[in-house]
Amino acid sequence: MKRLKPLEFGAEPMLIEIGPSHPATHGINRLSTLIDGEVVVGMDVEMGFLHRGFEKESENSTYVQVVPYTDRLNYVSPLLNNLAYSMTVEKLFGLEVPRRAQYARVIMGEVTRVCDHLTCNGAMAMEFGAMTVFLWFIKAREYLWELLDEVTGARLTVNWTRFGGNANDLPDGFLTMLEERLKKVEDVLTEGEKMLFKNKIFIDRLKGIGIIPRERAIELGFTGPMLRATGEPYDVRRAEPYLVYDELDFEIPVGETGDCWDRFLVRNEEMRQSIHIVRQAADKLPPGDYINRQRNAWIPDKSEVYGSIEGLIDHFKIIMEGSTPPPGEVYHAIEGGNGELGFYLVSDGTGKPYKCRLRPPCLNYVAALPEMTIGHYVGDIVPIFGSINMIAGELER
Repeated sequence: MKRLKPLEFGAEPMLIEIGPSHPATHGINRLSTLIDGEVVVGMDVEMGFLHRGFEKESENSTYVQVVPYTDRLNYVSPLLNNLAYSMTVEKLFGLEVPRRAQYARVIMGEVTRVCDHLTCNGAMAMEFGAMTVFLWFIKAREYLWELLDEVTGARLTVNWTRFGGNANDLPDGFLTMLEERLKKVEDVLTEGEKMLFKNKIFIDRLKGIGIIPRERAIELGFTGPMLRATGEPYDVRRAEPYLVYDELDFEIPVGETGDCWDRFLVRNEEMRQSIHIVRQAADKLPPGDYINRQRNAWIPDKSEVYGSIEGLIDHFKIIMEGSTPPPGEVYHAIEGGNGELGFYLVSDGTGKPYKCRLRPPCLNYVAALPEMTIGHYVGDIVPIFGSINMIAGELER
């Protein structure tokens, strides 16, 4: 077990187990913690207790059957997981995505990112006793979940993207509803800022806690808000642009010291930037099809399945045998709600992935918990753990 330094009084430290039943560890993590009085002097992290088997499930399913599995990887921003996986398969197939579908993906992906950050920051506030802000943020998330429901038919397990596009187009009247909901979310963010940003108790619980310097964060493989909070402006949407992000204007919020306070502020500003991105994409949304109808990749509409022999054959072969990309291997990453979210696929030319590997953003953060925590008080474990936004589905896959 990693320790900071010899104990001051020479007494044996006390071992306490924090989690997996502790509500602040969110279900699956066990932190075996050595304490000297109230100071953490050692910690071992057990990441397990879920054992989902995502990769083996994927390797025993056809490519399209994996899409619903990705919903469950990050149940706070499931559509971004759909997007990352589908874009990896498209890279393997060499599929082009129509521009309308690309803009729609940006709109829905950024809405989902706001949902992710609302949940993280709201839960952090709740764990310090700011229950009102939590309820406000969950109310705002509900506005956006209703949008997801309107487009995908589900609030959480959306299963919306398809290879070469999306399962359906944005419905009539969606853009009007979108703007109404975005204004409501902005109002909630302003309310939360007024409540917290001058609250000395809240700031003291976060400022100077769990610091990871920029150079060390890079060594540890940090990405996303955790890395940007250290002052490093790395964002996959800018570093390796995908979809139509290179046609949109947005800023990359960064912090200064890499502490819990910076992480909270970065996520808060990223929500406003995501809303700015969504409005631009909605204004520029072009006409056209919502999916590439290339055979062997696209699941035909039911009208074609029931009305033509070609549609029936294509549907049967894709469902029973799976789409068959050429042999090869690809990796593709997007900017997920928590950082760089990537999939690595190996194809042997059959309808099922030979290998499917997920690069989960929060794995690096949880691995660095001892480094962020040792030397702080036991009570500081809660804000540090909350600031990393651990998602059990992607961590213990």
